Amino acid sequence: MESTAKDNFFLPFFHAIGKKVLHIINSLGAAAIFFVLSFLKIFRARQFREIVQQVFYIGAKSSTIVLLVGLFTGMVLGLQLYYTLVKFGSQGVLGSVVALTLIRELGPVLTAIMITARAGSAMTAEIGNLRISEQVDALYTMRIDPQRYLISPRIAASIISFPLLTAFFDLIGILGGYLTGVVLLGVDKGAYFYRIREYVDMVDIRGGFIKSLVFALLVATICCFQGYFTHLRTDSYGAKSVSLSTTSAVVYSCVTILISDYVVTAFLM
Repeated sequence: MESTAKDNFFLPFFHAIGKKVLHIINSLGAAAIFFVLSFLKIFRARQFREIVQQVFYIGAKSSTIVLLVGLFTGMVLGLQLYYTLVKFGSQGVLGSVVALTLIRELGPVLTAIMITARAGSAMTAEIGNLRISEQVDALYTMRIDPQRYLISPRIAASIISFPLLTAFFDLIGILGGYLTGVVLLGVDKGAYFYRIREYVDMVDIRGGFIKSLVFALLVATICCFQGYFTHLRTDSYGAKSVSLSTTSAVVYSCVTILISDYVVTAFLM
């Protein structure tokens, strides 16, 4: 009798956990299939114009915020690292430390988060509005593949835009470190750039670009997936479902960026 009571107590708990795990697995599988189908459709004809438009929207329009964040990130790094390195008498390596920190870690991660906040949320909201207003269904009636028309150009544009903006972030961040370290704190200019050239290798740059490509695929897939299936949400409907999907897309993208950053770093080390 006592054993039966314990079973009845724990059964709803394990049922809820199992239901949640199955939902997560189902969502991950659906997102993976969604990505593969959309990615393969990038290479079909008459995609160039849409891809260019999305590169302008995702990449060019995000450049201002990315460069601004990159500048002040480099300046803060230069300031913090200078006072740390002075304690060890190693302020001469400031340039290499700032550059490696930006190129290997902060550049790809902060660029991806900034693009997610500006362009990723907009992608989810736009596609979600198209879905709840039945314009996606209208594309089907006109024999236009919605994934090829709406999703594939955004994934292709993200693959192009993320590495480019990451490179700009790294460059402006190194300049920010120069402004703080050399101009304000008096570090030798020659030593600053010499250490960068001496210690930054192509493997570091390649690792940063690999991360940016991984982030591009993840962010574009998550944001487009959330918007495309807004109408299937069970917690809301209509305009509220679009807002919740946009919030979910940004949160999931940022968390996935940080998780994948660790995984990719572990493989590249």
